[in-house]
Order: sequence, then structure tokens, then C-alpha cells
Amino acid sequence: MEFESEDDAKKFYIEYARRVGFVVRIMQRRRSGIDGRTLARRLGCNKQGFSPNQKGTLGAEKKPRPSAREGCKATILIKMEKNGKWVVTRFEKEHNHPLIVTANGFDTMGDKDKKIEELTLELERQEQLCSAYREKLFTFMNNVEQETEELTSKIEVIVDNVRKIEAERHISTHRSADRLWHLA
Repeated sequence: MEFESEDDAKKFYIEYARRVGFVVRIMQRRRSGIDGRTLARRLGCNKQGFSPNQKGTLGAEKKPRPSAREGCKATILIKMEKNGKWVVTRFEKEHNHPLIVTANGFDTMGDKDKKIEELTLELERQEQLCSAYREKLFTFMNNVEQETEELTSKIEVIVDNVRKIEAERHISTHRSADRLWHLA
């Protein structure tokens, strides 16, 4: 499948998850080292993986908490192509747990999952805002660099003109001094 933007792909998968009966976890992102743009994104079931407190030993003061994670492998990987479109490069459909499907497809999430989704959306908005600010900052820095180059060129012209005037004055002063010397 192909999408116009990363947001379109995420919206599609979130809507798909709502209809099928699971909650989406935004899992990984690969960014460009040059400009920080997102190049690929992995989304999956919120029951993907295992909670860190399910692995290893528990300290004397830690109490085990129930985990929503069950090692589910359901994921989708989307990647931005050179043409700017987002393409699904991997899709794992199967879940290893029961799905919660309601008659109308709504209210499938618990309060905790709703909060996670709200915070995830807010984080996405903030990332977009950061990206816009970064873009404006790069534009501003480029403009400053161009203005600096223009001012440097103008200053070089002024310095050259001042040197020419000083040289002409120096020559003129020597000629006047030579004339006076010859007259004396």
C-alpha cells in the first residue's frame, strides 16, 4: 500500500486496528542524519514485546505488576520512498492474543490505552512543531549566511576604493612635493 504522508499511513493503521480490535503502539522511527526527517516508522499492537519487569530478577523492593504486553508480533513498517510517498514494506497481521471487537468498533480501549493514544498524538503534534521550527531555523541561518556574504563583498569593494583613493592621494602628494623641490 502507498500513502501520501506518514500521518496518512498512521491514521490508516490506527483505524484498521480500531476495526480489528487492538490498540496501536508507535514503536520505532528511523531519522535522516542530515535533516532529522523521519524516513521509516514501525507501528504495532500495544501487546507487542514483553514488559521489562517480566524479564530478569526483581529487586527486594519491587513488586511485580501485571503487563499488557504478551509478545504479540503484529506490526507494520512504513518507509518514505524517494518520491516522497510512504509505502508499507512489511506487514504482520497475526496476533497471539484475543482481539476485542465491539459492535460499532468504538470504545475498545481501556483508560490507560486512551491516555497512551492521547499522549502519542500530542507527541506527534510536538514533533511536527519541532520540525517546522527546525525548518524555519535552517531558512533563517541560510538567510544570515547569504546576507553575510553580500555584506562581505560590499565591504571588500569599499576597502578597495579607500585604498585606491589613498594611493592616488599619496601619488598626488609626492608630485606636489617634487614640484616644490624643483621650484626651490
